[in-house]
Amino acid sequence: MKTIINILLVLLFFGFTACHQKQNKTESQEMKKFEAFKAKEKFIEDADIMYPGIGDQKLKPILTEKINLAATDFEVIAGKGNASDKDYQNAIKKGLYRFKTIYQSIDTEDRERICTYFEELMDIVGLESSGGHLNLFIYGFNPN
Repeated sequence: MKTIINILLVLLFFGFTACHQKQNKTESQEMKKFEAFKAKEKFIEDADIMYPGIGDQKLKPILTEKINLAATDFEVIAGKGNASDKDYQNAIKKGLYRFKTIYQSIDTEDRERICTYFEELMDIVGLESSGGHLNLFIYGFNPN
């Protein structure tokens, strides 16, 4: 009987260890995706989504910085390990708010591109909904 209990304890230990390693590997993969996202050039022509590239080249570094700050926000939340959808939705709201002072200078195609960048961040963490924040940013209302 004692042998069976010892075997079960060993199996339980290995099971917990394997789960913890998988979680660390997943978190590490997310962090690599965030770094790759921040490193890539943004607001360039993308035929796959029919985006012609940024309309005003002077805005490119400003918009890129704001998008990368949003990626950092997501990265920090993901690094905590216990993030909720609401945490990420609040990060989207905060990230989009950063565009408030230059919103009128951003054309519609660039606004849509900003939202596709947020959707890429959402995909990294598996977030299904922005909570209406992306629609509010592009169209000025939340359909929900």
